[in-house]
Amino acid sequence: MEKIEHTTVATNGINMHVASIGKGPVVLLLHGFPELWYSWRHQLLYLSSHGYRCIAPDLRGYDDTDAPPSHASYTSLHIVGDLVALLDQLGIDQVFLVGHDWGAMMAWYFCLFRPDRIKALINLSVPFFPRNPTFDLVDGFRALFGDDYYVCRFQEHGEAEEDFACVDTARLMKKFFSIFGPNPLMIPKEVGVRGLATPDALPSWLSEEDINYYATKFKQTGFTGGLNYYRAIHLNWELTAPWTGSQVKVPAKFIVGDQDIVYNIPGVKDYISGGGFKKDVPCLQDVVVMEGVSHFINQEKADEISAHIYEFINKY
Repeated sequence: MEKIEHTTVATNGINMHVASIGKGPVVLLLHGFPELWYSWRHQLLYLSSHGYRCIAPDLRGYDDTDAPPSHASYTSLHIVGDLVALLDQLGIDQVFLVGHDWGAMMAWYFCLFRPDRIKALINLSVPFFPRNPTFDLVDGFRALFGDDYYVCRFQEHGEAEEDFACVDTARLMKKFFSIFGPNPLMIPKEVGVRGLATPDALPSWLSEEDINYYATKFKQTGFTGGLNYYRAIHLNWELTAPWTGSQVKVPAKFIVGDQDIVYNIPGVKDYISGGGFKKDVPCLQDVVVMEGVSHFINQEKADEISAHIYEFINKY
């Protein structure tokens, strides 16, 4: 880990913290919520030892990267703009792109907006969700699960932050890393995150040191930056209207755990296996569903995910 370099790069009007290691073709890794560059620690070390230059930024709103206060500054256009500018600043023309959770969402958009900058894509947990011209994702989740569904509960500025502050940050991280399982994540307003179970013991893939790293960072920054991605969903839906019906046309591989909260949303399994996914991503070359694996797949099955990434990008 001490070989990983940490730099700050001025990009698209913000300062972005970047972790990097290795030499060779570039792999750009995008984290999700509530995570950091640190979520890719295993892949950084594995891929750099196999001849790749790995770059894992803290995305806008996280850790030592700037966090504009308004949710309106967290659309896919802003995030992809940050990443294009980052590559320009580093003198990189094309990358292999890897995303997880919100990082996967933004990776799909990156490929949609600027396929010329992507050699190939490996996305984890979140498949491509084509834009519905009638309603946004929040409305869709509300129709499926009601107002207590976590995505809906995160919409009101300050509400989730106040709720999170009632729980010790390390304890909160333990909850987060254990609750994105197959069942819908419901956070009733009257009990909040205090009502979510805290695991008796950490899973084998997560150490107290890992928890403390995340907790220390989020204690310093708070969670507003990460929550603003959820709060920008409607604005994002409005701004991406020109891409309604567009396909993602880069070579792609998708990996998900069968216990992942996203995989178990009604309709998602059928979309992935029934031809809809392949229609929207015509260059989709492989879909891997890992049995018994939950949401934080790049940490839970670090070695397998690293090998999957390497085997796929090594073709190019």
